[in-house]
Amino acid sequence: MIVTMIVVAEVGFWVLLVGGLSVRYLLRRPRAGAAILMCEPVLELALLVATAIDLRDGATASTRHSLAAMYIGFSVAYGHYTMAWADRHFAYRFAGGPKPAKPPKYGMARAAHEWKMWLRTALGAGIAAGLLQLAIWYVDDPDRTAALRDMQAPMGMVVGIWLLVAVSYTLWPKKDPAGPAGNAPEGPAGGGHGVDAESGVERRPAWQQAVERVTHRDR
Repeated sequence: MIVTMIVVAEVGFWVLLVGGLSVRYLLRRPRAGAAILMCEPVLELALLVATAIDLRDGATASTRHSLAAMYIGFSVAYGHYTMAWADRHFAYRFAGGPKPAKPPKYGMARAAHEWKMWLRTALGAGIAAGLLQLAIWYVDDPDRTAALRDMQAPMGMVVGIWLLVAVSYTLWPKKDPAGPAGNAPEGPAGGGHGVDAESGVERRPAWQQAVERVTHRDR
């Protein structure tokens, strides 16, 4: 039953998301669309209740109960982010909104993005771990909750790995291969020929400019 509820919750999330945004932008009824989107947390609540009832009725905790806690935790952490992403794309496609910006790829902007994603991951893992602990206390039987305890440590590892990713982008920011001047053509190193990125005028080597100044004074 729990696995079925997880599948229903996942499918229901996307049905409500697409349905709510369709009502908002295609039918031009923003309030009705928002009301549909606000029904999404009911899915997580239903899954939580179903899991609690299953454990109360004497079921031994297993991987499916741990997955339910993880699904609820990460749905809470990433749900609004996913809905905002979909909303921007719907607005661009059907309501003449601005083109959604892609996540940054380079520099400290990429590092800041990775830290934000890490915070969401830490929040999701924290909620999931908390739900697992509540289930352990609720059942109050170590033999029936071993699977729940075993799942808490791997979630901490996921948060730790994502933390290392965010730290690596901070200490060693990824450089834009186009360089700070964009894709403007550049001359050889050492002040060679090229085109100035702002004026479009050909850039001459420094030694040639000096010779031209001396020659101009002699005339």
